[in-house]
Amino acid sequence: MASKKSIVILTGAGISAESGLGTFRDKDGLWTKYDLEEVATPQGFARNPVLVHDFYNARRRNLIEAAPNAAHYALAELEKNWDGDFLLVTQNVDDLHERAGSERLLHMHGELLKIRCERCQDVGRWTGDLDLATACTACGTSGSLRPHVVWFGEMPLHMEEIYAALENCDLFLSIGTSGQVYPAAGFVAEVRKVGRAHTVELNLERSDGYSLFAEGIYGPATEIVPAYVRRLLNGGI
Repeated sequence: MASKKSIVILTGAGISAESGLGTFRDKDGLWTKYDLEEVATPQGFARNPVLVHDFYNARRRNLIEAAPNAAHYALAELEKNWDGDFLLVTQNVDDLHERAGSERLLHMHGELLKIRCERCQDVGRWTGDLDLATACTACGTSGSLRPHVVWFGEMPLHMEEIYAALENCDLFLSIGTSGQVYPAAGFVAEVRKVGRAHTVELNLERSDGYSLFAEGIYGPATEIVPAYVRRLLNGGI
């Protein structure tokens, strides 16, 4: 059993890439194939909700067919066996962490398998396709539903809780992130302000903010994350 230290882990699209889910900003990422202004902003949704629904319907179907990989399972195992505070913060809208067994988890960018009514603000689970004819189960309004995801220009979720955890952590891990999307890209700087935590980047390759980390470990997530978890559970930070 590991010693009582506080861990905060940030995960990005790179941890789910080996499960078959597309990343966003690398050379073959989703934003090279789609205009983010059209499919991932409130303005794009207002202009063409059919296009946005089609984009997220395809991503939802892809997610349902995907499965957690060894990196997801390793983090769930770490949570289960860590004898201290633990928080997993994900930028991902997929549910692969939950399917692997993670419980102390915050989705700062929302969840793909949930929808939200813009009229009554009800949030509910949704696994099928969504279109303008779909009625809200809470208020009955049609045409008011959208994916429960945070689009560009919107405020990420759970920020107060996340910053409180960052301020008090002893170890901060960033896994599978590009280091380009804020506020998540600034988390390591927030941790460094306090000056007490060890910071580690685990990524396929160096992120834009790699120089801010005390340690960098690079390679496929399914290899480096389980290895690092074994190291932690054997007593090494």
